[in-house]
Amino acid sequence: MAAIARWCMRHRLVTVLIWLLALGATAAAATAAGTAFSNDYEVPGTESNRANTLLREGFHGQGGDTDTIVWRTPDHQTARTPDVERRMTRALEAVAALPGVGSVSGPYGPGPADAARISPDGRTAYAVVTFDKQADSVPKAQAQAVVDAAKNPATEADGLQVELGGRAIGLTEAPSPHLAEVIGVAIAAVVLFLAFGSLAASLLPIATALVSVGSAYFGITLLGHAMAVADFAPMLGTLVGLGVGIDYALFIVTRHRKGLARGLTVEEAAENAVATTGRAVVFAGATVCIALLGMLVLRLGFLNGVAMAASLTVVLTVAASVTLLPALLSYIGIRALSRRERRRLAAEGPRPEAPTGFAARWSAFVERHPKLLGLVAALVMAALALPTLSLHLGTSDQGNNPASATTRKAYDLLADGFGPGVNGPLTVVARLDGAGDRLAVERLADALRTTRGVASTGPAVFNRSADTAILTVVPDSAPQSRATSELVDRLRADVIPRAGHGSTMEAHVGGVTAGYDDFADVIVGKLPLFVGVVIALGGLLLLLAFRSIGIPVKAAAMNVAAVASSFGVVVVIFQWGWGSELLGLGSAGPIEPFLPVIMVSVLFGLSMDYQVFLVSRMYEEWLETGDNRRAVRVGLAETSRVINSAAVIMISVFLAFVLSGDRIIAMFGIALAVAVALDAFVLRTLLVPALMHMLGRANWWLPAWLERRLPRISIEPPECRPRAVLPAQRPDADHAAPADLSH
Repeated sequence: MAAIARWCMRHRLVTVLIWLLALGATAAAATAAGTAFSNDYEVPGTESNRANTLLREGFHGQGGDTDTIVWRTPDHQTARTPDVERRMTRALEAVAALPGVGSVSGPYGPGPADAARISPDGRTAYAVVTFDKQADSVPKAQAQAVVDAAKNPATEADGLQVELGGRAIGLTEAPSPHLAEVIGVAIAAVVLFLAFGSLAASLLPIATALVSVGSAYFGITLLGHAMAVADFAPMLGTLVGLGVGIDYALFIVTRHRKGLARGLTVEEAAENAVATTGRAVVFAGATVCIALLGMLVLRLGFLNGVAMAASLTVVLTVAASVTLLPALLSYIGIRALSRRERRRLAAEGPRPEAPTGFAARWSAFVERHPKLLGLVAALVMAALALPTLSLHLGTSDQGNNPASATTRKAYDLLADGFGPGVNGPLTVVARLDGAGDRLAVERLADALRTTRGVASTGPAVFNRSADTAILTVVPDSAPQSRATSELVDRLRADVIPRAGHGSTMEAHVGGVTAGYDDFADVIVGKLPLFVGVVIALGGLLLLLAFRSIGIPVKAAAMNVAAVASSFGVVVVIFQWGWGSELLGLGSAGPIEPFLPVIMVSVLFGLSMDYQVFLVSRMYEEWLETGDNRRAVRVGLAETSRVINSAAVIMISVFLAFVLSGDRIIAMFGIALAVAVALDAFVLRTLLVPALMHMLGRANWWLPAWLERRLPRISIEPPECRPRAVLPAQRPDADHAAPADLSH
C-alpha cells in the first residue's frame, strides 16, 4: 500500500489524468451505446414464468408497452354525452397520430369490448394506448407528447378530468436528473468543511467520490449490454458509492491530517495514511463486495446484475481512495490543515493529537456503566425491529405514487369506476391439444366467473392455430392486496385442476401479482441460505483480521440487529404508511420482494465498515497493552468522532435519495440512512463497547489449535509503535491500572 501511495504521489499528474480519462471514456462509450436495462422479475420454472412462456409462444407480436388514458365526467354528464365524446375522440385521434404510438383503443367503437371501457355509472371511461416499444425503450419526450395531447385546456374544459397511467407515462413524472446526488454531495461538503476547517481538504473526498462513482455509473450502463441489469441499479450504485466513497476518503484524509499535525512531511503523512487507514479501507471495501456478491448464490438473473453493478461501484471507490486521493493530497500540501492548525503548528511545533472533549468523556462513561447502557441500546434496537414481523412482500404499483401524480389519479379513477382489480388483472394461459381441451377452457371460464374473489372474467381468446388460449381474470381486490395473492393460490390449487380434469389442457396463472408472488416465494425460500453465506464470509474475514471468535460473532449479531431495525422503519413508513404521503412517497403498500436481499447485502457491508474501523484501533491497543478496558476505551475515544462524522455524511447522502422520485430508491435511501444512524450512534458507540467491557478478555479468545492454523493478515498496523508482548503471555494484563488516553 505504501508503494502504491508513493508512486501515485510521484506521478500525481499521470494518476489524475488516468482517472479523468477513465471517466471520460466510460461516459463516451455509455452515451454511444445507450441504455439496455431490464426489469425482468421472472424466475424460470415458476407458474407465472410458464404462463408468460406460453403467451409468448402462442401469441407473437403482442406489441409494446400499454398505457391508459382515463377520464371522469362531472355530475351532469356521462362519457357518452356528445360534447364529451367529441372532445375525447379528437384527443385520442391526436394521440394515435403521434410518433411511437402503435394504436389507441377507445370506448366509442361498436364492439362489446369497447363498451366495456365505460363504467357502470357511465361517468368514467378509458382508452388503451399501445406504444411500439416496451416502456424501458420509450423516449421520455414521446411519453410527454402523449400526456400533452390528452391533457390540454380544450379537452379538460367544463370539469372533465383526464389522467394517464402506465409505465411509459410514469417516465414523465421523474424529477430533475441527479437532483438527489447534487443535494447529497452538497450536504456532505458542508459536513466535511465543518469537520476539517479546510476547504481544500473537504473537497478532496467529494472529488474522489465523484470521479469513481461517475466512472462506475457509466460502467453500469455498459454492463447492461452484457447482462440483465435493473433500471434502478445505476441509482443504487450511485447511492452506495457516494456514501462509502466519501467516507473512505474521509478516513484517509483524517489520518493524513493527524500525520501533518505530528510534524510529518506531506509525502510521509499521505504514505502513512494509505499504508494504515488505506489498508482498512481496502478490507472494508472487500467486506462490502463480499456481502453484495453473496446475492449470486440465489442464482436469480435479476439480482445478479444488481450485485455486479453495486460491487463495481465499491471497487472503483476503493481504488480511487488509495490512488487518486494521495495524488490530490500531494497537490494541496499543507493546506489539508486549516489556517488555525497551520499557525499553531508553526508557532508550537508538532504534537500528537490526544482524544479529548466529548469523545473521551463518552468513552469513559460507557466504561463506567456498560450494563445499563447496553440494555438501553438493546431495547431501542428491539423496539424498532418489531414492525419487521409484519413485513409483507408484494408489488407496489402506481397506486402507491404521490396523490398529485397523474398516474396515481388515473389508477384511482379506474379503481373507483371499474373496481380495484382492473389495475392488475390476472392472465390464465392454457395450452390446448384437440377439441377436448377447448371444451375444458370453456369449463374453466365458467368456473372462474363463479370463483370467490373474481369480479369478472372475459371470454377465452384463441390464437390463430387454436393451440393457446388466454383468459383475463379481474379480481375484486387490488393487485397488491393479500386477497389477490390468495386468489392466485386458489386458482392454481383448486379451480384450474378441477376444470381441466379429464383433459390434457395445461393452464398457468400469470400477471403482475402472480409474478411478484412467485418471485417473493423464491426469495423467501433462499433467504436463509443467502444470509448464512454473507454472515459466514464476513465472519471469516473478521476472524482472520482480529484472531478472535467473539469479534465476528458480535459483528454478525450487530449486523442482524441493524438490518432488522432498519426494516422495521421501512415497514412503518412504506407498508403502514406513517408519514409516507407527507414525505411525498405515496400511499402505503407492500415491500418489494427483492428489497430484503439487496438491503441485507448492502447493510451487512456498510455495518462491517464501522466494525472494522472501530475494532481495528481497539485490537491495536490490545496487542500493545493486553488491557481490554484500555483497548476499548482508547479505541472508542479515538475513532468515535471520525465514525460519527462519516455517519452524518452517509446519512445525508442516503436521505437525499428520498428526493429521487422513485419509490424503490426512496426505500433504499431511508433503510440505509436508518441503518447507518443506528449502527454509528447506537451500536458502535454504545452497544458494542458496552458488550466488550462486559466480556473482558473473552473478546480476544481464540482456541490455540485454530490460532496455529489461521494465516496472519493485518488490517491497520501500528504506525510507529513496537509490538507489545502478546496478551497470552501476560495473564494479569487485563487487570492493569487504567492508563491515560493520551498514550
